[in-house]
Amino acid sequence: MTSEFRDPVIRTAPMPRECNNNGDIFGGWVLSQMDVAGGILAAREARGRVATVAVEAMTFHQPIKVGDVVSIYGEIQKVGRTSISVKLTTIVARKLDSEEITVTEGTYIFVAIDDFGRPRPVHPESAQPK
Repeated sequence: MTSEFRDPVIRTAPMPRECNNNGDIFGGWVLSQMDVAGGILAAREARGRVATVAVEAMTFHQPIKVGDVVSIYGEIQKVGRTSISVKLTTIVARKLDSEEITVTEGTYIFVAIDDFGRPRPVHPESAQPK
């Protein structure tokens, strides 16, 4: 399954403290890991600071369990003047199984920001003067 992806942006394993009352990993934990991964890709594209402004089309296909190896893959989908859209896919390998399963997919939108937290052009060298 991962043959369609390059290397993961993040690879980690959740701990028991990330479990909900059902014994599965909190959805919020997964969202935060995806946000970190997307932020890495967006910051590279923007060559600087970015801030998350939206999460779109989030889909949870299956739960993540303690002991799973979690890999988050991402790709830049769209670059606007100040924004960057990143498609993220979370895949797990279960603790005792090498089969990989897509568990979560979503699109995160980031905005390039300056040192004062204001939006700035993603590629300032190609921005049109005002």
